[in-house]
Amino acid sequence: MTTLQGRVALITGASRGIGAATARTLAGAGAQVALASRSGANPGIDGAFAQACDVRDAASLEAMVAATVARFGHLDILVVNAGVGAYGPFLDLPMEDLEEMIDVNVKGALYAVRAALPHLLRSDAADLVTIASEAGRRGLPYEATYCASKFAQVGMTRALDHELRERGVRCTSVCPGGVATDFAMGHGRTPEMPQLAGMMSADDVAEIVLFVLTRPRNHRLLEVALRPVTETSWG
Repeated sequence: MTTLQGRVALITGASRGIGAATARTLAGAGAQVALASRSGANPGIDGAFAQACDVRDAASLEAMVAATVARFGHLDILVVNAGVGAYGPFLDLPMEDLEEMIDVNVKGALYAVRAALPHLLRSDAADLVTIASEAGRRGLPYEATYCASKFAQVGMTRALDHELRERGVRCTSVCPGGVATDFAMGHGRTPEMPQLAGMMSADDVAEIVLFVLTRPRNHRLLEVALRPVTETSWG
């Protein structure tokens, strides 16, 4: 399969950054896309369905999935992208940042899969893609809570691969390193940081998601890790 014609994709955190780039890329490849975000905004994608959705609320995600299926008739792809981050020494991290990363990155991922999976299991070409992070593959300084939340996403996705592979649902973790978006801006990232200049773009990550989704159905990619050339290799 070289296009996504006829497939329906739901993307969380789809109003900006990697989520919006992924939605544009999948729509450009022929998919019908549903955009879940707190704002419910559509970042200029013709024919897309957008609805406000808070991934911290299981009922909100269930309503989003139901509305997507009502609109398009089925669901084939879930891209778990919604996420938050905050960086700094562990003891300096405000408790509200800790709680939000667990609520959005961990619970939000679990809630999204629970809501979407019954429909994915009915698809003859189902994919679950989690936008995790290099921080979900190795521990990094000043990112303890963020790493914990991203390790949880990678572990969830790998476990679901074991559980769902024989039922026709492919499960992939996409683990980018630094991406130059407004992610974590004001929570350890500032616009003038020189590191932003060498980072990947949201479109770079979106192209990887498209690559994963368009592989022949007789194989699957369990994990794709990518980093900017300027980023240090940790091992």
